[in-house]
Amino acid sequence: MLNRTKEALDDFKKYVIQQARTNLTKGKKNVDKKLYNSLQGFLDESPAGFRLYFEMEDYGMFQDKGVSGKKKKYDTPFNYTNKKPPIGPLARWAKKKNIRLRDEQGRFKKGSYNTIGFLISRSIFEKGIKPSLFFTKPFERAIKRLPEDLAAAFGDDIKNML
Repeated sequence: MLNRTKEALDDFKKYVIQQARTNLTKGKKNVDKKLYNSLQGFLDESPAGFRLYFEMEDYGMFQDKGVSGKKKKYDTPFNYTNKKPPIGPLARWAKKKNIRLRDEQGRFKKGSYNTIGFLISRSIFEKGIKPSLFFTKPFERAIKRLPEDLAAAFGDDIKNML
């Protein structure tokens, strides 16, 4: 019945997802595409109206809003207090990126990727994660123009109903 209104909300959803995915790719936060592929938007229609919501991997929220470390603080609701980030995923990331430790002469040092994972975990714990706003920025841009788009679409739907 409200086809144009539904279409306007669907366009909003698609724009936010597409721009967020582009930001992930540009921001080099797309190593294994897990977060990229998990970004989804859903538009539910009921007699009471529409419900639009977005989903992503849990850690996407931390990548978007950032996390304050012990020493470096960001304007974010998240912070490290006493528990460090897990070493395992960081070690796998370092292996995938072929990150290895070197000595003063530039030779590879002994040590596993778990050592690198530990060092990165300690660094993140102290310095935190800088907010990337990969999702927040496109959402805020799109929400600014949404009322105009919805009003026009709703007006068209009302005309068609009459």
